[in-house]
Amino acid sequence: MKSDMKSGKPLGRPRSFDRDAALERAMRVFWRQGYDATSVSDLTHAMGINPPSLYAAFGDKERLYLAAVERYHRSRVELAEKWLEEEPTAQAAIGRLLTEAANWFARSGAPRGSMLVLSATTCSAASLQPELAARRASLKAALKARIDRGIRAGELPRGTDSSALAIFYTTVFQGMSIQARDGATGRTLLTIAQTAMDAWPLRRQRGPYNRALPSTRSHSERR
Repeated sequence: MKSDMKSGKPLGRPRSFDRDAALERAMRVFWRQGYDATSVSDLTHAMGINPPSLYAAFGDKERLYLAAVERYHRSRVELAEKWLEEEPTAQAAIGRLLTEAANWFARSGAPRGSMLVLSATTCSAASLQPELAARRASLKAALKARIDRGIRAGELPRGTDSSALAIFYTTVFQGMSIQARDGATGRTLLTIAQTAMDAWPLRRQRGPYNRALPSTRSHSERR
């Protein structure tokens, strides 16, 4: 076996597959089927590797799932948090989040709904639940922080309960994900988003998301 000339340590055999691409494929299998219904055979088939390579690269099914959840969180949840920061008001920010989610959850060519939300109903492994709950809680925390900023800026009535409002819109977001998995169209999801934004605690005048949503296209597509 060859060794590293600087460290003297044996060089491991190079992997014969793209780890990042394989993890993306595994993430989509877990997202579509759920943790419990996904077998190692399903994963190796989708990833294009054999079981020994899976175990060598990722450990076991549970650790592969956690790696897939981390990948999903980075690419999707952090994008949602970015949307919350880009809008000038809390109302517009949450309206955009729900509008984008309506299009995102129902798009063709990808698993429907949110992987993190659907994990709650497709994973019975007790050892995974704390990590999944923590991931889901990050969106609620981001919503609360954005609402608190809106309260400080005078956008919402004095005394608004930001925790309750954040929980409400988190629940709407999660419910839209489940509706999408059950086959709801983008237009149906947008109607849910509109109805939720009609419940926004108004200060004086109706805001930009308190009207009929004109299109199923996302914010980014309308630019």
